[in-house]
Amino acid sequence: MLFSVPGDDTEYNDAERARCASLVCSGRAINSLHLSAVTEPVDAGKLLISEAISGKLHPTNASMASDINYQDGPDFSRRDESPAEDEPIHSPGSPRQTEYERIGGRTGSSFLQTLIHLLKGNIGTGLLGLPLAVKNAGLVLGPLSLLAMGIVAVHCMNLLVRCAHHLSAKMGKPFLSYGDAVEYGMENVSWLSRHSLWGRRVVNMFLNITQLGFCCVYFVFLSDNVKQVVETANGTTGNCHNNQTAVIVPSYDSRLYMLFFLPFIIVLVFIRNLKYLAPLSLVANISMCVSLVLIYYYCLTNIPYPINLPLAGRGVDYPLFFGTAIFAFEGIGVVLPLENKMQNPRNFTTVLYLGMGIVTTLYISLGTIGYIGFGEHIRGSITLNLPLCWLYQAVKLLYSFGIYITYALQFYVSAEILIPPAVARCGPRWALMVDLSIRVALVVLTCALAILIPELDLVISLVGSVSSSALALIIPPLLQIITFHNEDMKLWVMVKDIGISLIGFVGFVAGTYISIQEIVARNSSRHNGTHLQLL
Repeated sequence: MLFSVPGDDTEYNDAERARCASLVCSGRAINSLHLSAVTEPVDAGKLLISEAISGKLHPTNASMASDINYQDGPDFSRRDESPAEDEPIHSPGSPRQTEYERIGGRTGSSFLQTLIHLLKGNIGTGLLGLPLAVKNAGLVLGPLSLLAMGIVAVHCMNLLVRCAHHLSAKMGKPFLSYGDAVEYGMENVSWLSRHSLWGRRVVNMFLNITQLGFCCVYFVFLSDNVKQVVETANGTTGNCHNNQTAVIVPSYDSRLYMLFFLPFIIVLVFIRNLKYLAPLSLVANISMCVSLVLIYYYCLTNIPYPINLPLAGRGVDYPLFFGTAIFAFEGIGVVLPLENKMQNPRNFTTVLYLGMGIVTTLYISLGTIGYIGFGEHIRGSITLNLPLCWLYQAVKLLYSFGIYITYALQFYVSAEILIPPAVARCGPRWALMVDLSIRVALVVLTCALAILIPELDLVISLVGSVSSSALALIIPPLLQIITFHNEDMKLWVMVKDIGISLIGFVGFVAGTYISIQEIVARNSSRHNGTHLQLL
């Protein structure tokens, strides 16, 4: 199988395609919840997918998407080759390259387009779980912690951009992905240089965990919301002021709903060309935007008085807050590809601060008013607390449709990291069979994990604690240290970076431990409850 890169007449075979995937894939895929999103791996595929979810995918680009273009702009995935003559590449450390010339150029994204992409890359599934996160932290401590986490997350994004700028100038590269930056940064340290390739591998591992973790969350979200709509259908009314249902029809276990969705999701991921998903993604984005507005409206118009909620939660629950909150700040992988595609990358810092300011405001506001509105009864997704009237039942179904489409976009990224190396090892005769088999296996894996952990809030917290904390908090400060350690780096900067990484590591350990502990406890309780019903 051969594939080509826009602007390049060279054809590449499967082995080179696999190499391209292993070298370039990093970033975050698409999380199209509400506004949809460019989330994590494959820096190249990210903005191509972004065009797909906004319904603006050009037919030429769409046809290439099925064969995969891994890089934003010209192909630099094969590091032993030089870019074309018209590409802005200079010798390492040259004066022109220190200006960090970008691939996007005049045809890149405008200020507003980049801002929208940044918002899409950060507003994701975690937003709906933030009211429960605030409950775990407390009415005052929760919003303050979200504000602090937002400030630190923006700082780490800025660190990643600065390190990529410095390393790209040093290595004579016009663009570095997240994995590239970590690998080249490790080459700056003599005792790490021999193992620098592992830096890329570790980043890609966490990116894959994040993407497949999103897919697990989507299975749980779909089953919980559709199950609630089905069970309360007979009692659903047009009165949204009285949150009561006259008749609740007993339904199947949520895990059976996951099995019901399994074949439909398998069929969905068989669509390997993004142009066929673009119209559906556009509809999903609009429907989820409308749903988000309705959720805000209900929460703001149903704030109870007086408010008698704890100002600070239990200490043992705070790691669960950490996991959910860091899961929500999921857009660090889109930072480099967005900055690379910008017409004027010097303005990216302004875009970053403005966009993340909006994101943090949304997180704090929905988390706070959602917790105030539903109090101790808040659930893993705020949609499950909405009134059982037709309007808000429609909100759940609209979100479920959006999540269904988003699964394919999230899955697209991990598939393009994992499938090409396997396809390259088999003959053309078996390439399609191997491709489809791996897709089925990955979907079944995410479904099986969701069935094992059918608790939406705990899945979100676990994924956030394990992978998001590493990508957003632990790695960027360490990358700054290894990048600038031999260039008169100030002591307080190094102490600050170590402190942020330690906070991320503590959150990683504590959040993972508490999440697993809660998962075991709830599964035991569920098992005991089922056993008593049988008796």
